[in-house]
Amino acid sequence: MAQRKAPDVVIRRLPLYLRVLEVQDTNESPIISSEQLAKIIGTSSGQVRKDLSYFGVFGKQGVGYQTTLLSTELRRILKLNQEIRVGLIGAGNLGAALVRYHQKNRAHQPLEIVALFDIDEKKVGRKIADVEVFHTDKLANAIHEMEIKMMILAFPAENVQHIIDICIENGVKSFLNFVPASVKVPEGVKLRTSDVTLELQGLAYYT
Repeated sequence: MAQRKAPDVVIRRLPLYLRVLEVQDTNESPIISSEQLAKIIGTSSGQVRKDLSYFGVFGKQGVGYQTTLLSTELRRILKLNQEIRVGLIGAGNLGAALVRYHQKNRAHQPLEIVALFDIDEKKVGRKIADVEVFHTDKLANAIHEMEIKMMILAFPAENVQHIIDICIENGVKSFLNFVPASVKVPEGVKLRTSDVTLELQGLAYYT
């Protein structure tokens, strides 16, 4: 049977399931139920089962899921069973904070920020949390030489589309965007935007 294509909203929940599984004591909790997962995540057990069904059968009805096995399978599905090299464009305050946070919390994670990029000559050649800053002129070559597969965008909203186009032309297919600008990517390329201002404006409703 051909595997169904999972909606983006399902893919977004998989890391949440994985996070829950990886903090479990497998000696005390070798099995975890969909009800337990759902309660921690804040969804329904039916949603958990439906989400996982897109990728196969991992548990037994009335029993649950083997914690270690499901964790391993989710890592495989998310391609987190292999090293993924990440670049970050923008070595300003936000970019520096992101790379420091990532480096501090990347234990046992295959996602590795291998290069920073910036147009400021004063920053080029320096290191932030042991990650070297390169000029954006070197972007295309660096993507190939360092085998960068994912890019974080954290720079002022100028020439964003041009920078993204360079990345795409050189094989990058996944972007995490912190730039408050409207950009377009072709089919087959995934871009997720995190706009802090919009998030805060939405939360203002609840104050």
